[in-house]
Amino acid sequence: MKVLSCGHVAPAAGARVCAHLTTDNGPACFRVLTGIKTHFDLQCPDCADAEAPELLDACVGCFDRAEVLAHIGWRGSPEILLRDRELAGTWATRPCPITPLNDRCLAPHPEGWLALTAAGFVRIDEEDQWLLGPAVLPEERDVERNDGPDRPRGPALHVSPDGRFAAIVSDYGQYGTVVDLVEWITVLDLDRDWNDNEWTRFPFAFLDGGRFVAATDSNRLDVFDAATGRLLTERPTTREDNPDDYLDYFFGALLPSPSGRSLLTDGWAWHPVGIPLVIDCAAWLAGDRHAPEHGRHLADRGDVWDTPMAWLDETTVALQGSGRPLLDGIELRDAATGHYTGSFAGPAGRMWGHGGLLYVAAEAGLEVWDPAEGARVGFAPGFHPIAHRDGTFAELRNDQLRTWTTPR
Repeated sequence: MKVLSCGHVAPAAGARVCAHLTTDNGPACFRVLTGIKTHFDLQCPDCADAEAPELLDACVGCFDRAEVLAHIGWRGSPEILLRDRELAGTWATRPCPITPLNDRCLAPHPEGWLALTAAGFVRIDEEDQWLLGPAVLPEERDVERNDGPDRPRGPALHVSPDGRFAAIVSDYGQYGTVVDLVEWITVLDLDRDWNDNEWTRFPFAFLDGGRFVAATDSNRLDVFDAATGRLLTERPTTREDNPDDYLDYFFGALLPSPSGRSLLTDGWAWHPVGIPLVIDCAAWLAGDRHAPEHGRHLADRGDVWDTPMAWLDETTVALQGSGRPLLDGIELRDAATGHYTGSFAGPAGRMWGHGGLLYVAAEAGLEVWDPAEGARVGFAPGFHPIAHRDGTFAELRNDQLRTWTTPR
């Protein structure tokens, strides 16, 4: 291992920093884009303004230390790579006079899709659709809400992997309910308290094995048995009862990893800072009672959270928006360590990971991005899916169900 120009014998970060950022307590700095993909150097304000700043090849330690200080913005423009190829796969369109309450009210079902409509739950398959029965939506109480970005409260639908259970939760609200679609009974009513819940989607996810995880307070998650509603994760979490494990954090949307071993959540902490966390769900269910309180911090996102996110694979998380302030694009993080592993510019919109690719419901249509290339490799103009199931994407509007299934 050779001595790098930053003066250290250490692994190279593959990026450069200015000479003023190689010591502790360095100045705040810019991310200065080089014009190649999203590659950037870290430069203090004086060097960013200079014509020929002194830049040093940084070791991992120097770069990571300087990157913490890179919060005053970007300089330059990224390179957005568009390498669209023919979009293979299978398209299907059929009449389907069903209107979900919003774009979060269509969810995958083992035999097709489940929609939440004004009339109630509607099952949809490749040939037909039928009303299962009425749905009782959680009624939110009228409380004073803080100023902030426009995040309208509305129902979101979740369906268990076996299709037996469904949950209706109020995104940016307080309440939810879980129902058994076979026995047609309410399993459990949910309440995450009123504390600043207007800032995040309701934290909820079904797990394998007939269980689900849901917020039971602004800073607490619990696991329940789906068939009975029985709490499976009793533990003290308040500052008074358990100061060592108290978590000063507001949970957001939950996203299980492909195997279900981990949970990704997009929440925030005072004052306010967006901090996505990865929770070791396998350890939690195996007896590590305070695994949610000890989640892995993936990144400091500044004053931004509640952004699209996806699992690229079991070990890699894709966060939409890169750097501080956020640049349109994707930032990749190692789920086990939180280390930055790459980024690329361009994607903006709801997204899903499948087969090593990212699928983004952009304003103009569905985009397919290859993180290995850092490029868009496919585009379906005018197609705006709102749900995904194992490589099949579904759009439900104008009394039509339109799906696209990726090549197998």
